[in-house]
Formats: sequence, structure tokens, C-alpha cells
Amino acid sequence: MSKPTSIKTSEEVRNRLRVLADERGTTITELLEELATRELTEAEREQRAVEAARELGIDYTEQVQQVGRDAWAKIRAHQGGAAA
Repeated sequence: MSKPTSIKTSEEVRNRLRVLADERGTTITELLEELATRELTEAEREQRAVEAARELGIDYTEQVQQVGRDAWAKIRAHQGGAAA
């Protein structure tokens, strides 16, 4: 088991995390662990894009990379997330 640590956040965010955890029948710690492992890093997203392009027989050029980034930005915008 890893060593416990603290994360400073606002009371509002802490309360929201508590509600989300309660709704899922889990703890805030477990919820944060799930979120942290579910989200990909930039390097992981890039590697998956390269692999997907290869599977599709597409050369992963800078143009393809930019089109993909633009598409994801539009998807996030429609989901209410940051567009960039």
C-alpha cells in the first residue's frame, strides 16, 4: 500500500467529491484513484493515436495529428469541457 498524502482543494470541490463518492458507494480516495488511472496522459493519448493510425493504415503526419486534436477539442466543447 502506498503512503497516504494530502491534496489541497476548495471546500466546494471537496464537498462535490464527497457527493460523487457517496453516489458510487466508494470513498473520495478510491474515486480519485479511479479518475487518475482512467484519464490518459498526453504521452499515452499520443501513443494510442499513433497505434490507431497504424491499424487504419494511415501515416501519422503532423496534419493528421492536428486534425485529431481539433476533433477532440470539438468533442470536449460539446461535453461542456475545455475546448483546448
